[in-house]
Amino acid sequence: MKCISKFTFSIALVLLSFSGNAQEATTTKKDSIPPKTERYGLRVGVDLFKLTRSFYEKDYRGIELVGDYRLTRKHYLAVELGNENKTVDDDQVNFTTKGSYIRVGFDYNSYQNWLDMENIISVGLRYGISSFNQKLNSYEIYNPNQYFGENPTVISGAEYSGLSAQWIEVVAGMKAEVFNNVFVGFSFRLNRLLSQKLPNNFDNLYIPGFNRTYNGDFGVGFNYTVSYFIPLYKATVKAKEKATDKNKGKKK
Repeated sequence: MKCISKFTFSIALVLLSFSGNAQEATTTKKDSIPPKTERYGLRVGVDLFKLTRSFYEKDYRGIELVGDYRLTRKHYLAVELGNENKTVDDDQVNFTTKGSYIRVGFDYNSYQNWLDMENIISVGLRYGISSFNQKLNSYEIYNPNQYFGENPTVISGAEYSGLSAQWIEVVAGMKAEVFNNVFVGFSFRLNRLLSQKLPNNFDNLYIPGFNRTYNGDFGVGFNYTVSYFIPLYKATVKAKEKATDKNKGKKK
């Protein structure tokens, strides 16, 4: 009887030991799964649309540098600065505009990435400021009586300096990682002028950074960028944020 009791007790110890080891192994396996992290940093690049336009359009020279900094998982601080030199030759007026501009604002990434992807489909806002000069090269005097032929052209050469403008933009665009840390993207913009300093007896028909103003206070814009991401640090994704991501994935 004593032998049976000792045998039973030994079996019980073995089972308890096995159970404890299995539980410890399971815990170790769970603890060995690294927490999800996401990269934060600075992305800098250039607008290829303006850069290439300078080669095929003889009356245009321009460059725009772009950058954004990731503030949160969804929000990015955005900055764009550039310089333009544009000569416009219309039916009744020929003028040249030179100046610089800066746009600052933010983007909100509405795209839910899978795994370690860092693509962006965003909407955002910008506040733009431009400082520029205008030169009125020539203009035609309107003649309502066409019996005497075409309208006479006046060579002007008048220059207007110290001009400025301010506006806001609604921006929609995307960025996709094509190589490691290299992103290609584009954006569409709807602009609304807030204020501008006008030259005497003339108008700001083209504003660097805003584009043409022939349609009143509203304008449109487009850019096509290539940029490089500089990672600065990593942040752990919280459990609540993970659960939100999973719920969004189930809805899809």
